[in-house]
Amino acid sequence: MEEQRFDVWAAGDAYERYMGRWSRLVAEVFVARLGAGSGLRWLDVGCGTGALTAVVAARCRPRALVGLDRSPGFVRAARAAAPARFAVADALALPVRDAACDAVVSGLALNFLPSPQTAAAEAARVVRPGGLVATYVWDYAGGMEFLRRFWDAAAEADPSAAALHEGHRFPVCRPGPLRALWTGAGLVDVAVDPIEVPTVFTGLADFWEPFLSGQGPAPGYVSALAPAARDRLRDRLADTLPARPDGSIPLAARAWAVRGRRPERPRV
Repeated sequence: MEEQRFDVWAAGDAYERYMGRWSRLVAEVFVARLGAGSGLRWLDVGCGTGALTAVVAARCRPRALVGLDRSPGFVRAARAAAPARFAVADALALPVRDAACDAVVSGLALNFLPSPQTAAAEAARVVRPGGLVATYVWDYAGGMEFLRRFWDAAAEADPSAAALHEGHRFPVCRPGPLRALWTGAGLVDVAVDPIEVPTVFTGLADFWEPFLSGQGPAPGYVSALAPAARDRLRDRLADTLPARPDGSIPLAARAWAVRGRRPERPRV
């Protein structure tokens, strides 16, 4: 897929500046709403730099906590972020035995996988009967404001950029498709809820510089631009972003969270 050439996931520190700081805010709300008890066996699939793993460790007092990601660079960053075991692994073929976990979670990873259906089925396989499977993804189509404003500005200068917008690329990141994905994996008691967090930037540099990191679709697009085109995009954003008198840029982000449970074994 042509758009995937911009999907780079390698440098943990750069990703933290771009997205990790906002993911952590969502993770706090996401984990609090799960209402999970202590002493459970947790698996974080596509753990990235460990934002969600760290929140689970701090809030849930897990008996065991493992984070898996296909990026060695992200796994290195995650090891420094959370007291858990980490390994490089594929979400589509989890190196975990059947029913080994009490809870399987994931943050901001599902839509970047080649087969979300396979990933959901794998999560359902490794969780015990009655266990929890839950994830959250950004509402790229409308509620992820700073990315929407970025791609709107990019498409004005380069109409071909519109096809790269994650809102077009990832139709799974909506309530209906997420619910269908979970029920299709055989999960029950499925619920989808929004999570909204503020994304306040201290100024234009705080907004723009993370897009120079090369980590993720939008920064990957920026890194491929010629310097003059990059400067025009930055200037367009400077003209269109809302700014307070102190220069800060108050935006907001919405994620969709879906959760469900593996059915209990039938009584005999």
